[in-house]
This record gives sequence, structure tokens and C-alpha cells, in this order.
Amino acid sequence: MRRDPGGRAAEQVSDTPSLKGAAVGRRIGIGLMYGLWKPRVLGAWKVPATGPVILAVNHAHNIDGPLVMGTAPRPLHFLIKKEAFVGPLGPFLEGIGQVKVDRSGTDRTAVTRALEVLGNGGALGIFPEGTRGDGDFASLRAGLAYFAVRSGAPIVPVAVLGSTDAKGRLVKGLPPLRSRVDIVFGSAFEAGDGTGRRTRTALDAATVRVQDRLTAHLADAKRLTGR
Repeated sequence: MRRDPGGRAAEQVSDTPSLKGAAVGRRIGIGLMYGLWKPRVLGAWKVPATGPVILAVNHAHNIDGPLVMGTAPRPLHFLIKKEAFVGPLGPFLEGIGQVKVDRSGTDRTAVTRALEVLGNGGALGIFPEGTRGDGDFASLRAGLAYFAVRSGAPIVPVAVLGSTDAKGRLVKGLPPLRSRVDIVFGSAFEAGDGTGRRTRTALDAATVRVQDRLTAHLADAKRLTGR
């Protein structure tokens, strides 16, 4: 129980992202992605079928999140910047189990909700670069390593590789309609060194370790797909 500002007891409402909502979001993503583009999914079997897992996705297109939501074998709860939660899109994103994060500082509410997802054995999606850019994992934030080390969840690298040709592009930042987009899932790995340490030095070392693995996966994905 909690108390409202007037001191009266009130029922505690859970803010844990909804797994059922994420499952609905996955179905929406499947319809949207396969209806507008031609996803080619490679290595989805590498995503653990059960238990906590973090999918680390490169971010070069506006549709990277929905693409992975619609092609991953499990419902996903993505960390999404709060700027996307505007108008009717805000309640919709919350309804499908996505996690709003304020990137201007340490958003403790978002951290708590993300850890709850993993603590409940769910799948968390993260853009470790923080924002859409070249999609090359060159600028990696420490948050990914923190979640992985803190929760003990393995990381699955995901490379989204779409056309950069402007011809046929519906909106800037989107691949041309009906173009092929490759989503390549890599092998799961542990971010920590096995000691369970969460010191700043340990997290810095884990961030470097994670970046090396993500960069290597992206290079392998490009060779595999000919991108």
C-alpha cells in the first residue's frame, strides 16, 4: 500500500512494464514490418527462449525498434527516449510494455523498470549508442554494461542493416518501402568478468568488452549479408 498526498491509504499500482502488452507490440511489429518492408531474419534461434536477456541493437533507422520487436522470437521491452512519448503515442507505447527513459540524466525510474523486466525473466531491448546515428556501435554508453552486470542477463547483439538509398524513401531515416532489411542476431555473451563486481572499474572494463563484441558482430553481419 501507499498513501496519497492527503495521507489516505491507496492501492499500490504496479509500474512494471506489461509482458502481455509487449506481446501485443510484437504482433503489431510483425504486421507493420512485413507489410511495409521485406525483413530477412538471420540467427533468431540464438536468442535464449526463456530467462532474462538483453538485446543490444545498432540504431541507424527510425524503424529499428519496431523491426526488432516484429522479428525477435520473444516479446521485447525497449528503452525508448521520453521525447517519443508525445500525444497518443505515449499511452500506446506504455500500453505495449515499452520503457520511457529521460536521457538528460540518470533516470532512476527507467532503471528500476528495466531491472524489473530482467528480474521477471523478460527480454529488454537497448540501443547502446543512445540515439540514432551511423549504427556502428562506435559510441557506446555504459548503461548496457550496467544492466547486464547488475542483472546477470546475457547480451544478444543485433545488427539491423537496411538500404541507405534515398530513392523510394517514405520518410527521412526510413529504408525505402518494400526494400530488404536484414536483422542479424548474434550469439549471447556475458558482459561481466565472472566475479560479479559492480565497481566503476569493473563496469568500464565490461563496457569495453561489450563494445568489442558488438562491433565484431556488426562486421560479421555485414560480411554475411553483403551489406
